Amino acid sequence: ALQSRVAVLTFFSAVFGPIVGGAIGIIGHALGDALFYGSVWWSWVFPDGLFGVIVGLFAAKYAIKEGGFTGKKIVLFNVVQVIANAVSWILLAPVLDILIYAEPANKVFLQGVLAFVGNAVVAGVLGSLLAYAYSKIGAKSSSLSKED
Repeated sequence: ALQSRVAVLTFFSAVFGPIVGGAIGIIGHALGDALFYGSVWWSWVFPDGLFGVIVGLFAAKYAIKEGGFTGKKIVLFNVVQVIANAVSWILLAPVLDILIYAEPANKVFLQGVLAFVGNAVVAGVLGSLLAYAYSKIGAKSSSLSKED
């Protein structure tokens, strides 16, 4: 299922950096699992945290806060989020599923690929739109100057 929370995680990671991104990924996913499913699936919580860290590592390069999130910055944002999604969902989540829960490899790698595709699309479309809108609005609203 496509989840809009991925766009929110991508956006906050890209704006506020790896520590905030990692924390939001871990806390958000753990709380979501606990509230909606009654238990936490840790093998999918940590990949969300890793995703937030990877996207956040490049926060300064996206220039979202400065109002410069256009063209090449949007391309960089999407290249990074696709790589971060691939590492998190095609690699880390399935391996943790196997190590922690002894899940069958063919099942978890298929789930990982499906999660990767869905998350990359949501982060690419909604995450880019959030970042672009904030870059245009947030940069202007934070550049207020005192009147004489």
